[in-house]
Amino acid sequence: MPTAKPAVHHPLFARFYARVSVASEPAVAPHRAELLTGASGRVIEVGAGNGLNFPHYPATVSEVVAIEPERLLRQLAVSAALRADVPVDVVPGAAEALPVKSEAFDVAVASLVLCSVRDVTRALGELRRVLRPGGELRFFEHGRAPGAAHALAQRALDRTVWPLLFGGCHTARDPVEALRRAGFELGPYRRVRVPAAGPGLPTSPCVLGTARRPREDGD
Repeated sequence: MPTAKPAVHHPLFARFYARVSVASEPAVAPHRAELLTGASGRVIEVGAGNGLNFPHYPATVSEVVAIEPERLLRQLAVSAALRADVPVDVVPGAAEALPVKSEAFDVAVASLVLCSVRDVTRALGELRRVLRPGGELRFFEHGRAPGAAHALAQRALDRTVWPLLFGGCHTARDPVEALRRAGFELGPYRRVRVPAAGPGLPTSPCVLGTARRPREDGD
């Protein structure tokens, strides 16, 4: 099992995120519901945040292991887990070094988290490791916008203060291309736009879909 990375601690951002994520949830909740519809078996969710996905897990899910590295958000996720309709175990850990056994899960969920992991390639490698061959990755991620001008602005933000202010978030990452490079087989996906999470913040171009660990994958 990989060595765990140091704990993530962004207390100011965590408080900000806890407030604005709840405020924007009426617009985001339908995407969360679509993300999780039909999921079944054992599920691992990385970057669970304050647990806003938990109410959307269907009864066909037998267990959710929810990984959250940030201490305040993890505490909020624990409270949300107590209200969930399916068993949810919230544990500390980083996406790049998941504290679980290989090939232990039927479904993995990455929801608005790949923007802020320290190492996207390693995080996706870990998700592939913990999924059984043929297991499904469900993703709802924001990232690079279409159009040269918008993409240029995103790259400029990522090189300046944005990651420092927003808990390591990078706006210009391309989650679909990252999934391809990590060896996942892409399933259906579509582009969506999420309304601004707070005053003065831009709308976020997102992608929602599925991918699979190849059945012949022997890693």
